Amino acid sequence: MRTIALLRGINVGGNKKVPMADLRALMERLGFSDVKTYVQSGNVVFSGPRRAARTIAREIEAGIVEQFGFEVLITIRTRDELAAVVAANPLGEVATVDKRHHVVFLSAAPDPAVVAEIDEVAHEPERFELIGRELYVWTPEGITDSPLFKALSEKRLGVRATARNWRTVAKLLEMADADA
Repeated sequence: MRTIALLRGINVGGNKKVPMADLRALMERLGFSDVKTYVQSGNVVFSGPRRAARTIAREIEAGIVEQFGFEVLITIRTRDELAAVVAANPLGEVATVDKRHHVVFLSAAPDPAVVAEIDEVAHEPERFELIGRELYVWTPEGITDSPLFKALSEKRLGVRATARNWRTVAKLLEMADADA
């Protein structure tokens, strides 16, 4: 089964350095095959037996602690789940610049009442849409100073999260499909 692991917060600002060659080797030692990485920010496409996503994430998290000495949040999506994320894109007509169009992958669907508290009109022209465990976010001026991105924080939503820009999301699906 083709699976995608999204590692949060590695190789950013010189912190939590994980060389991609070492990450691929670790994944292979953990029993995964056809391991490929994309950019330095911790995107891994691999194959392995069908198991619960949380089990896979825990194995990789434990391997990273053992090899690199620090904890990293791992979010798992199957190839089919990622394909559904791409197909469902509700902001495709609005989000015209891939690096400012993000998908925030959540550990679980947040409480709808909490999401409803976020005033979309107050954040225009930024936009967001929640579908299941994914937040689609458009920040035309970028995410660094985005009030909307700050409003969609893990603390507020009550779930763990990691974001990828649209180019990365599309490339990961392409990689998973190429190896299928």
